[in-house]
Amino acid sequence: MAVQQRQWGTTPSISWTLPTEKEILQNEELTDELKRQGQYEAPGETEKKQALLVQLQKIAVEFVKHVCRKNNLPQSIIDSAGGKIFTYGSYRLGAYAPGSDIDTLVVAPRHVTREDFFEHMPSILERMLPQGAIEEMKPVPEAYVPIIKLMINGTDIDLNFTRLAVSSVPWDLDVKDTNLLRGLDDRELRALNGPRVADELLQLVPQKKTFRTALRAIKLWAQRRAVYGNIVGFPGGVAWGMLVARVCQLYPQATGSVIVMKFFRIIGRWNWPQPILLKESEDHPIQARVWNPRLYPTDKYHLMPIITPAYPAMCATHNIGPTTKKIIIQELERGGDITDKISFGRLQWKDLFQKHTYFTKDYKYYLSIISGSTSKDAQASWSGFVESKVRLLVQSLEGQGSIGVARLFNKGFAREHRCKDEDEIEAVLHGNMQYQATNVKTETTDNINDPRHNAIAEGNVDAATIANGEGEKILNGSEPHAFYTTTYYIGIELAQDSTKKLDVSEQSGDWKEQQCRTANFEEGRNYLNIAATRNYDLPLDVFGPGEERPTRATKKPPVKRAPVPGQKRNLSASGMEDLSSTPSDMKRPRSEDMRLSTA
Repeated sequence: MAVQQRQWGTTPSISWTLPTEKEILQNEELTDELKRQGQYEAPGETEKKQALLVQLQKIAVEFVKHVCRKNNLPQSIIDSAGGKIFTYGSYRLGAYAPGSDIDTLVVAPRHVTREDFFEHMPSILERMLPQGAIEEMKPVPEAYVPIIKLMINGTDIDLNFTRLAVSSVPWDLDVKDTNLLRGLDDRELRALNGPRVADELLQLVPQKKTFRTALRAIKLWAQRRAVYGNIVGFPGGVAWGMLVARVCQLYPQATGSVIVMKFFRIIGRWNWPQPILLKESEDHPIQARVWNPRLYPTDKYHLMPIITPAYPAMCATHNIGPTTKKIIIQELERGGDITDKISFGRLQWKDLFQKHTYFTKDYKYYLSIISGSTSKDAQASWSGFVESKVRLLVQSLEGQGSIGVARLFNKGFAREHRCKDEDEIEAVLHGNMQYQATNVKTETTDNINDPRHNAIAEGNVDAATIANGEGEKILNGSEPHAFYTTTYYIGIELAQDSTKKLDVSEQSGDWKEQQCRTANFEEGRNYLNIAATRNYDLPLDVFGPGEERPTRATKKPPVKRAPVPGQKRNLSASGMEDLSSTPSDMKRPRSEDMRLSTA
């Protein structure tokens, strides 16, 4: 039976039909599969996080009072100053997995500054939390939005800070109140945007439980298929959340499983660049810049605009390029095919969450972007900067006529090596693994979750304030020194209709030169190189359990023949230099660093 109610979103809903027994059963099966996949936290862990947030709220109030006392403010102001903790991101949306960090924001009144936050908050945390509770504390003072990264009793906390242009922050402050935006600068607006977007989003979905079930499924799918991460040109967690919310608005009575099934077809066949909007845009007296392609020319170039619902409205997917858009649509089509078969009982929900085949099957050729530094701190900054710029290299490659697809993998691989001279560093920068430290595990950048790296990669740091860390330069000698690298991989698919030789030396050379000319680069401490790699020469640590590295095909005697349009070409025909085929102990001259083609 259809039930007619309020309109959700910017258009009328498609269907108000109540769930059938079959759909209810499919939703239970989806929930059970998500539990098997480890997407639900044990009740005890949830209670532990809630108790920690209560502690942090008390600490926030004490922090504000402490600063007031230091500034010799009257007792009446001290008593009423307040201070409040807000959560945002996946935790606030209620779609987080075990071990996920909690994004939190300390909101203080106007007389508390970011300098106060870094000067006083660490000591107050240590004083008010139980002894030994803080396992790790990393302040990032150079971040555009102030942040202290914490590990408290096994829980990751990103503690951000902002202040409002008010004298008091009461416990019942409603962050959705747009009047709070008056008198704020850009960084204060940006900080407040996190909880404002999360709260608005939850208000704009018909059923929160349904939304959370569907979002858990879509986030898991996006992560498994490697189409997750704003920095590298895919939607991030909040953007995927807004897409799920839009489908929930179109089917207000549907179960989570139905939302997932509808999601792939609706979003996969969306008429881009028509934007995804959860509500009509609103005006406000503060006149902040909002997403509007009619007023701002740059907004016209957003390929898949997903617009945040809180004022000031912004595009959460401005980093999406032609290749990532193509990959996203392909994956959505694949997801739709799978969920169609799940609906008819021909597949199970676990089939939707199968891991990507980026390294095992999808590409024959890769570009390895290898950044390196002589200390871990220096590499956290340098690799974050390089990650923020790799997307520009991809854009340059997309304009190369011989390349059909240039897809950046959504994680970097951090490795530690032992090198005693520049020649060994040079070998590492060309993909040689013989100097890799055997007692240190390779980790992906998302698992490391270094706050300085993340802040720089996300553009949350003023370029002039990036600290490069300290570390001695590696000189020629007999003792090996630690050398840290982070490698990003770009899968290359050659254009089907091209017969030209592939030469990306100009694009890669220009991009490398631009990064090494910046103030973030220090010669002898930071390094950068781009190497071509065949799939059968990829390092073993990029493959997960049960995955096998592709093997090299047996060579047949060459037969000379004219190229046929549409025919796949091998590496030699592409003109792309196979750097990985060079013997591992061969030392490469610096002049070849950026040369990826023999053409």
